[in-house]
Amino acid sequence: MAHTDFITENFLLTNRTAERLYHDHAEHQPIIDYHCHLSPAEIAQDKRWENITQIWLYGDHYKWRAMRTNGVPEEFITGPASDREKFQRWAATVPKTLRNPLYHWTHMEMKKPFGITGPLLNERTAPEVWERANAYLASPAGSCRGIMRTFDVRLVVTTDDPTDTLEHHRQIRQDAACPTIVLPAFRPDKAMAVEDPAAFRTWTEKLAAAAGVSISSYGDFLTALRKRHQFFHEMGSRVSDHGLETAYAEEYTEKEVSAIFTKVFGGARLSPDETLKFKSAMMYEFGVMNHERGWVQQYHLGALRNVNRRMFRTLGPDTGYDVIGDFEIARPLAALMARLDDEDKLARTIVYNLNPRDNDLMAAMIGAFQDGRIAGKVQYGSAWWFLDQKDGIEKQLNALSNLGLLSRFIGMLTDSRSYLSYPRHDYFRRVLCSVLGDEMERGLLPNDLPLVGRMVEDISYNNVKEYFGFRVNEPRSAGAAA
Repeated sequence: MAHTDFITENFLLTNRTAERLYHDHAEHQPIIDYHCHLSPAEIAQDKRWENITQIWLYGDHYKWRAMRTNGVPEEFITGPASDREKFQRWAATVPKTLRNPLYHWTHMEMKKPFGITGPLLNERTAPEVWERANAYLASPAGSCRGIMRTFDVRLVVTTDDPTDTLEHHRQIRQDAACPTIVLPAFRPDKAMAVEDPAAFRTWTEKLAAAAGVSISSYGDFLTALRKRHQFFHEMGSRVSDHGLETAYAEEYTEKEVSAIFTKVFGGARLSPDETLKFKSAMMYEFGVMNHERGWVQQYHLGALRNVNRRMFRTLGPDTGYDVIGDFEIARPLAALMARLDDEDKLARTIVYNLNPRDNDLMAAMIGAFQDGRIAGKVQYGSAWWFLDQKDGIEKQLNALSNLGLLSRFIGMLTDSRSYLSYPRHDYFRRVLCSVLGDEMERGLLPNDLPLVGRMVEDISYNNVKEYFGFRVNEPRSAGAAA
């Protein structure tokens, strides 16, 4: 069997200075994954997997899209084929992913945590990789907590609906054996999803039960959301997260929004104007809640979801049929933040774009709402989703460097449902060090390793810890946000 060195210790590091920056300042920094979609239930149970397909391919729509593009039938992706057959089809697809970031990520994940550094994955090497990976998963280190320990993941923030009981978060917090602090994030997207009145009514009734209130008016609705926001705060949450096509900042009156709520709660469809007014009111109210409790709010902007209607009917959401949207973002985002800023109610905010055309827009936008009191108060978030690859990361770093302060950047996150995505942090750090090392060798930055190395350490770990106020180095029992 042919073996080759690919993911070497200096992978992606383009010169000697980049190597020194990475190995001396980035490589051994712990991980704070401040936005992900891991299951708190799995962490509470310290989930294990029978084979690599279950941890590597289940739920990974990046890989699913590649397999479909390679002509793999759905039977071997999300269908009834065996785990072994699905893995074999993925292995046969991997050589076709050359120059796609999946080729890098696949082999980085094979190296860590599985320790597989010899064969490149393909149809012929699949049996060896299958056996070696499955043996690792059967070892003590192969549970979800074991993998998090391997990557020195100090803290993760999951993504949780306001109606969630957070029982698994409570279980984790009471379990001294868990090596990682796990905190919830408040994700109230369904409170704004008024396009489907029946689904909105169902969710609102669930909200009422969770909050222990009766909801029949807009005022009741806000009361219930505030109660759940307070509950999340008591459970350690310091983050809200919003997945939006764009920001919303239409003019409205309380009377209008109250009438709109009554209409949609009663089962009637809203006009486009009514929908925008309601979403705008909710974004403002969430912003106020976040400011009142000293939270960070995250706006993920620009995804056009579920564009393949046939496959949405068959498989549902989050199955690989979302794309980059081309929404107007600058005007509504500026208006939303301006209203909150006018009232001195703008919380620490992180903005993310999915369309690369908006890189400079976002980098410029954050500079207009810094307040001189909190360093890096408004952040341009890391390259997101379709953009979290080498080219996308470099472009995000360049936009932020040109129009803001890269030194205040809070760095990478996984935004993932997989415990094998932590190499994304290493991937980001290598790209960062390569960009900086190249400019140091070209004389565009001082050839001062302590100076630039400190910035690397800050972006890799220190900034995010300070920005959120996470107390990650205190005894495990004190694991909560400041």
